[in-house]
This record gives sequence, structure tokens and C-alpha cells, in this order.
Amino acid sequence: MAGRFLSLVKVFRGEKKKGPGAAPAQQPEETEQIQTLQDALDRTQEQEPARGRFRKSLKMFRQFLCIRLRKTGSTAAAGIAEPDSGLTGLQAEPDGSPDSAERSEDFETSETETWAKALLMSMTEDVAITNTKTRETQGLTNTDTMPAPTMIHAPTMDFFEESAVPSHQQQQVPAKVKNIHQSLMSHVSVDARLQMDIVRLAEEHPADVVLTLLRCAPTCDRAAAMMWRAIGSSGPALEKALPTLLCVMEDWPLHTMCTSNGDNKDLFALAATLVIWVIVPECNKAMIPYSGQLFVALLFHVVISTQLMPPEEVDNFWRACREEHRLPSKPNRFAVQAMKALLCRLRCDNEVMAMERKGGWKMLLCARTQHYAMGLLAREMRRIFIPLCSLIALHLLKWLRREEPCWDLPFLAFLVEVLECLDTTKCGESMLEIMSRHLQSKCRERRRLALRGLVVLSKDPSMARRMCSLSQNLVELLGDAHGYVVSMSLSVLTNILENEHILISSTTAPKLAEALLPLFDRDNIHMQLVSLNLFFKVMDLVVNKGKKPLKRIVRQSLLPLFFHCHDENQRVAKASRELLLCAARFLKRRKLKRLLEREKMFKFGKCLLAEDRSRAAEHLRRALPYLQSPQEPLREAAVRFMGSARVLLRGQQEELQVLNEAIQAQRKGTTSHWSRNIHAQFTSRAEELSSSSGSSESES
Repeated sequence: MAGRFLSLVKVFRGEKKKGPGAAPAQQPEETEQIQTLQDALDRTQEQEPARGRFRKSLKMFRQFLCIRLRKTGSTAAAGIAEPDSGLTGLQAEPDGSPDSAERSEDFETSETETWAKALLMSMTEDVAITNTKTRETQGLTNTDTMPAPTMIHAPTMDFFEESAVPSHQQQQVPAKVKNIHQSLMSHVSVDARLQMDIVRLAEEHPADVVLTLLRCAPTCDRAAAMMWRAIGSSGPALEKALPTLLCVMEDWPLHTMCTSNGDNKDLFALAATLVIWVIVPECNKAMIPYSGQLFVALLFHVVISTQLMPPEEVDNFWRACREEHRLPSKPNRFAVQAMKALLCRLRCDNEVMAMERKGGWKMLLCARTQHYAMGLLAREMRRIFIPLCSLIALHLLKWLRREEPCWDLPFLAFLVEVLECLDTTKCGESMLEIMSRHLQSKCRERRRLALRGLVVLSKDPSMARRMCSLSQNLVELLGDAHGYVVSMSLSVLTNILENEHILISSTTAPKLAEALLPLFDRDNIHMQLVSLNLFFKVMDLVVNKGKKPLKRIVRQSLLPLFFHCHDENQRVAKASRELLLCAARFLKRRKLKRLLEREKMFKFGKCLLAEDRSRAAEHLRRALPYLQSPQEPLREAAVRFMGSARVLLRGQQEELQVLNEAIQAQRKGTTSHWSRNIHAQFTSRAEELSSSSGSSESES
């Protein structure tokens, strides 16, 4: 017995050193007392008989424990059933707040005190501790250090005569759970012995205990709440009970699972959520591995209870829960409340308050704004809790594979914000599959979120190479009316083409180049620059087989690029000149290439028309929109070009039609000296052609 006590004391010393942080600097005497105690025990072991050694060692240990508990005062741990559950292990970086050191010290002290009480409990199971001065026998409770509820004893019934329930008696577990629940109906608390029995039963038969307790007390009455708190206070019991609770939560609105006695009555998913809300304040660090799954399950309840009307039986059940616990009127509000409790338990109090200030919790309760609130919550959590966000993202991937329209938009909004927290080497295929599916959705918001996800994923070269199959969808999105969709599509395509050993097929190159041409004239400078750069990559990376069909599109780009060489923005003008030079080389137009190298832009227009006399009308039509450009340099360049083209069109069949289109375009645009001059010439020529065509008709 003495040897067992000494080994336990040594374990206590080791646990103190291995706590979650360094020992508090303001309590150096605690370490000294532990060392003094160990030295005294070593000397006593050598000098005294076995019975005397044990009694004296036990007395010294109790005195040491009382000193520690008196130091903490009223802030001592609530009892052996309520260990502190600091969750600092989730944080990616040390907390930089001023009270971070105090929290770490309080966490370590509380954990040590709780462990000491548990050690004392394990010793008193075998022997009674006798105070040699007062001759009073000490039991499991201590009125100085233990909370008041543990002083009230439940019925003295022993459900565990053996160390474990034999396998052939497993069917009796549901009956035992019901008996414990029934016996606690007339009591306000659980005594320590019965609490140990509940915990042991939950550790050995977690599924039976969880399911039976959910069935016999779905509204989690006072007796059931005491049993759940007892389970939540034990790390091993909670670790084994949580998977079953999560399984029930994730099956809305009813879950069916059979216990060992054959009971398969349906369970309310909300009943499991209610249990989580009850035990979260009692949970210890055993909850950490399940925190991500718990968070996603609560998100699911918020979404599903907001998006869909709950069945009548769920409404009746929730009415009973409200009467029992004074809960919010609607299940989605309660799910948000449970989520807040979980986040606060995970020390995300600042994020909870930030969501409150920004109206995030209210948006979360509205079906139309739920996905915006999800994105806001993800951004707030991502700032400090990257490990937790990584766990959440992994579970969201599993949910999004189910392709359910009820929750995929809010879940996708959260996932996109935390994608960077995931390891693409392990789950890249799943992420790409989900984003690809939503990219083809008819819902604009889903397409937008999918594009945001693809922008993040395409930054990884290995992921970008896998996106080549999406090129057709991305090219189609370049024609979208919304600028942000076009901009993100350009970013994804650019990231894909940045990779080495990637060539553009003969079918994709012309389609992509044709989709890029209208973007040269967008009023967004960033979009112009990206589209110009991407057009260059198309010419550079197209396979040899695709160069011939691409030349037609490149010829069409010469005139827009020529006009944008006069752009007021110098970056756009420079990029246009460089791309125009590359296009001349691609088409093997040596004269155009020499004029560009010598920067003779005025002669470039005349040379372009001279080489393409047969396409003069086509060039003239392409120049018409630039007469209405908000930039005067572009309008003047268009007028000069059209003046040169007028001579080439004389006598051609299309001349009158093109001149009329030019006149109408100029009437809508801003007038200048150049445009007035050309307008007069075009009007005169149009009247001449009209009169000549009219006289020829009369003669005939």
C-alpha cells in the first residue's frame, strides 16, 4: 500500500512538470513543497515500519493538498466530476493578449488541483483516511473544498459489483440507465460513488447509455442533465459518448438506431443538440478532437432548421423542451445559442462578440443572408484558430459531397473562406470535385463561390494542372455580365497557364482568344491588363496544330490593340503595344512589325489597311464603337483611321451602308475638330451615293 502511494505521488510530480505550460512564477513554493514531501517520504520509507510509513505519508500528503486548496479559495475546482478543460492546444500561435499568461497559469493550476483530487479519490476507494489528531474518519467529500451539490447523496445502490459488465449482460445496460435516471428524479445531485458508476457505464457501453438516456429523457430533464454532466466531466466517457451523439445530431429530424435490448424508437436530432448545450460547460479537453465535427453539426442544425419548416412532431418536441429549460422559441435560435456556447468554451469569445457587432448572428437566422453570415464567421475564426478551421473544413467537405441544395450554399460559403487551411495534397481531389460541380450550377451565388475556391486552389501548381478540364467552363464565364465573375475566371485561367509543360489545345485556343477580345475594351484597368497578358499566353502556348485557326482571331485583334496603344492609361498603352508587336510576329507581318519597332503608329493604320484592302469595310465597322469612347485619344485615333479607310471603300457595294453607320455613331459621340471634319465628308459622300443610286433606279 505504501509503495502504491509513493508511485502515485511520483506521478503527481511528473504531471506537474508536463502540464500545458510552464509553472506559474508566482508560486515557487508549490514545487518546493512537492520536493520536500517526496524527500520526507523517501526518508520515512527507510526508517519506519510499513503501517507507520503509510499513515505518516498519507497525513503529509493531505496536509499538502489542503494548503493548495486553501490558496485557491473560492475559485477552487468544483469537484472531481468537473475538471477544467483548457483548450489552448487548438491555437496555432500563442495568444498575444495581456491576459494570456494568466489564463495559461490558471489552466495549469486548475488542472493540477483537479488531478490531485482525483488521486485522493482513487486512494480513498480502498482505505478510509483518518486524521490522527481528531480521530475523525474522512470520506469522499470535504466540506472545505468540495462544492455543495456533491454533499447530497443519491440512493445507495451499487450497479457495479464487478469491474465491468459482462458481455452476456449487455442487454441489461438500458434497464440500468433507466433505473439510475428514475432514482435521480427525487434528488438534486449525484454523489461521488454513483457518479463514478455512471461514468464507468458510459465508458464501457457508450452507445447504449447515450441512446437509452435520449429515449427515456428526450427533453433532458433535471435527472438526465445530472447524468449528462457526469459523463461530460469524464474525459474517457465523453470521448466515447460523443460519436453516438454526433450520429444522432447529423440525422435530421429523426434518427433510428437500435440498442442492445432491441429498442429502435426514433430519436430527435434536436435532443442530441440539447445534450451538447448542457454538457459543453462541463466538457474537458477530450472534446478537442471532436470540436470541428461538433461545430459543423451545429451549423447543420442552424441551416436546416432555418431553410426548412420543421415537422409537427419536432414542433411538439421543441415546445416541451422550451417548457423544461426556457429555451428560445425556434430551434434555429437555440442552435445558434449552442454554437456560441461551444465557441466560448473554445475561447473564441472575441469572435462571438465580433459577430454580434457586425450583425452576423441575425443574418445566420435568415435563409437569404445565411451564406453571407457563414462567410463572416469563417473569416473571424480564421484569424486565430487555423487548426480548428482545418478540422471544420474537412467535415464540410464530407457534407458537401452529398449534393443537398438545403445546406450546400451556406457550407460552401464557409468552406471557401478556410480553404487555405487545408492540405491540398490530401484532400485536393475532393475540393476540386466540389468546386467543379458548383461551377456549372445555374445559381449565380454558387458559381461565384466556386470561382473563389478555384482561385485559391489554382495557386497550387499541382492543383492548377488538374483544372485543365475546366477550361471550357471558364471560357464561357468570360462572357458573363458581372465583372467579378469575369475577373475571377481570368485569374484562374492565368494561374493554370503559369504552369510549365502546359499547352493549349487547337480547339480551346480560338475560343479563349475570341472570348478575350471584348475584354480589351472593358473600363476596368485590371481586367484589361489580365486579358492582354492572357491573350499573349494563348499565342505563345497554342500547339502547332492550333496556330492556323488562331490566326483569324489574332487578325481581328490588330485594330483594337492599335487603338489601345493610344490609351490614357500608360500601363494599358504599353501592354497593348507589346501585344500588338507579338501579334505581328505571330502573323508574320514584317512591315507592321518594323513600323511598331520604330513607333510609327500613324503609318501603322495606313499599312494595315493597305495590306487588307479586301477587309477595309470590316476594319471600318470595328472602328465605329471607338467613336463613342470616353477617352478622346481613342476617338481621335478612330477618326483618323476611318478617314484613311474612306478612300479604300470608294466604289464598293458596302460603302453607303458603312458610311451611314459611321454617321449615326458620330451623332451619338462627342464632337471634335476631327470628328466634325470626317462627319461632313461622310455625309457628303452618303448623299452623293444615295442620289446616284436613286437616279439609276428611275432610269431603269
